Amino acid sequence: MKIVWAHESVTVRAVYEEILERRKVAYTTVMTMLRILEEKGYVTKSASEKAHVYTAVEAKERVVGGMVSEFLQRVFDGAAKPLLLHLVENREVSAKEMEEIAAIMREGKRQ
Repeated sequence: MKIVWAHESVTVRAVYEEILERRKVAYTTVMTMLRILEEKGYVTKSASEKAHVYTAVEAKERVVGGMVSEFLQRVFDGAAKPLLLHLVENREVSAKEMEEIAAIMREGKRQ
């Protein structure tokens, strides 16, 4: 999705080549992932001359929010605390990020 959001519209080949710069991936895997994203309603597919062109349907913030909620529900039965504890305990969150999160939480309580 990050690649689709970064471009107005992309082909499977374009996504494949961009991912391939970072890690090895099969072309068919990229095709399958784009098909799944289409089935979930995150992208739309239109046919150009020779290739299907994919375009993001929703803004990044909205899709990421939905994906996080789905992940929380599926993995943590909807509870955010175990995920946050995991991130903190495994140092996935820096001290600066923790301070920023705490400030956001304090602001949220005031409102």
